[in-house]
Amino acid sequence: MNLLLRMLISATLVVVIAHFMPGVVVDSFMTSVIVAVVLGLLNIFVKPILILFTLPITIVTFGLFLLVINALIIMLCTKIVGGFHVESFWTAVFFSIVLSISQSILFQSLKDK
Repeated sequence: MNLLLRMLISATLVVVIAHFMPGVVVDSFMTSVIVAVVLGLLNIFVKPILILFTLPITIVTFGLFLLVINALIIMLCTKIVGGFHVESFWTAVFFSIVLSISQSILFQSLKDK
């Protein structure tokens, strides 16, 4: 149940961020649900491999290269999911920052006390 709620929150955040951020287009709420699922799967399976391969540059940049990896994951999601489009790499970086911060805030508020 918690996983389903987190996916729905992520999908809602994708729609809200796309509404306010120029350069990000989401066709429908169902598309945003698919985006949330695909982003979750990419973060589980692809992101750890990218982090492992880029570990030296991530260490040298004190972890800031992880922003590039997040943007690449979002750009890959735009290639996979039809109806979701991010205009440029820098838009993907900003989208990933806003999405991560929003998710952190909302998921923390849902945490059981």
